[in-house]
Amino acid sequence: MSETETTNEEVMKEAKKASEEAHEALEEVREVEAEVQELRDEVSEEKKELEEFKNKFYYLAAEMENMKKRHDRDLQNQIKFGSEKILKNLLDVVDNLERTMMAIEKDEDDKVKNIYTGIDMVKNQFLDVLKQNGLEQVEAIGKIFDPNFHEALAQQPAEGKQDDEVIQVYQQGYSLNGRLIRAAKVVVAKN
Repeated sequence: MSETETTNEEVMKEAKKASEEAHEALEEVREVEAEVQELRDEVSEEKKELEEFKNKFYYLAAEMENMKKRHDRDLQNQIKFGSEKILKNLLDVVDNLERTMMAIEKDEDDKVKNIYTGIDMVKNQFLDVLKQNGLEQVEAIGKIFDPNFHEALAQQPAEGKQDDEVIQVYQQGYSLNGRLIRAAKVVVAKN
């Protein structure tokens, strides 16, 4: 064999060896790229999962805050209006005191006048206690009829009064801490 053939053969062997090494290196690079892509996919999946947990956390935190606010509002309403039922029932007692006073108001007997004064004092004391607990009388006489606060029982002509002006109250209305618990039953002017 000549030297040229030997050199060519060696060059060919080296080229083949270099080609195989390059092919192996390319395979390794592809494997590494595949592993890198798998890791990227895993990281992307982890980020997505983390974002979902973060969103769930914020949602639950907001829901807890809303629930706390709702609970506080309900508690405040319970404090403000918890006595509504009993106060509403006590209004019947006030009504009966007022009816008693109306029945004996014009009596000329001194004993009856003293009884009237005593009942009036008890009624006023009773109303003061109710007021201390948030109960207020609804203003009616001389006011324009408002269906949010008044219940019209009748209409009647009245000189010197505006249309829909309240001219008589049959039953006093009351509100508890700004919320109407009983409308005033009234007679309204109609000209």
